[in-house]
Amino acid sequence: MQNFNNMKHFINLKDISAKDLRKILVDAKKRKADRKNLNHLQTDKGAPLKGKLLIQMFEKSSLRTRLSFYLAIKQLGGGTLTLRSNELHLGEGGESIADTAKILSTYGNGFMLRTDSDLKIENFKKYMTIPIINGLSPFSHPTQILSDIFTVEEIKNKPISKLNIAWIGDSNNVLNSLISASVKFNFKLSIGCPKNYQPNKSLLSWAKKTNKKIYIYHDSKKAVFNADVIFSDKVISLNDKVNKKKKLSDFKKFRITQKLISYAKKDCSFLHCLPRGNEVDEKVFFSKKSKVWQQALNRVHVQKSILLYCFGKLR
Repeated sequence: MQNFNNMKHFINLKDISAKDLRKILVDAKKRKADRKNLNHLQTDKGAPLKGKLLIQMFEKSSLRTRLSFYLAIKQLGGGTLTLRSNELHLGEGGESIADTAKILSTYGNGFMLRTDSDLKIENFKKYMTIPIINGLSPFSHPTQILSDIFTVEEIKNKPISKLNIAWIGDSNNVLNSLISASVKFNFKLSIGCPKNYQPNKSLLSWAKKTNKKIYIYHDSKKAVFNADVIFSDKVISLNDKVNKKKKLSDFKKFRITQKLISYAKKDCSFLHCLPRGNEVDEKVFFSKKSKVWQQALNRVHVQKSILLYCFGKLR
């Protein structure tokens, strides 16, 4: 049975201290710089996670999270094994989460789960003796947003607390993590969404107790006014059980176009966690303002530092 003295989980940004989140970003910046002349599969100096196995399990599709965690653990000297939940005895009439968690804890050193249930993550956490990382759940996408903060600071070359951040689009798990991040990193966040698509009420009231700089607009122009960075995400997400035609029509005025971006700062940058739909104009997506590829690649660097944090080996 594994037992890491400094083992930590990485489930929701709101539950991790601002100090630890900043330490992860500082480490990621250094690691990225140190890798300049190395190829994808070359190991970081010192191979800090040599001999460690990360087990990944996906209940929903994944491209960037899967690839980036594979490379992250590999570059730290460890290895990864990917499971699909339908290949396990998990679930109805199968094996309990408690028993599965015990087996995973015996064979692996860390567990990354992309799931359709936040309760499932909490249950795994209860029974695991190894760190668990949330690779996306209905409520949050913490690894994505922490990496996005890294990208923003890299592009703008200043702390995010000095910047105006705008979110245009649906109130979803990515926005929930961005709201949590706005508290931890103390930045101004303007959210632009239609009236019936408000952010999570209890999260918002928790956030507003600490961060008085969160604003909600039902007018996309007002939301992007004076923004340094505009975030967006797919309006119709993977498992959306909604009337898609109606939802797309509700978001018509929240499309990211060049005209909309003209209300933001001149040197405004555009970020999108991908995959994209038609919520962003091609001209914007492929423009100089768009930093989506840099954003996607940074996932590897930040997730390496997240893994080190979870294993209690962050420098």
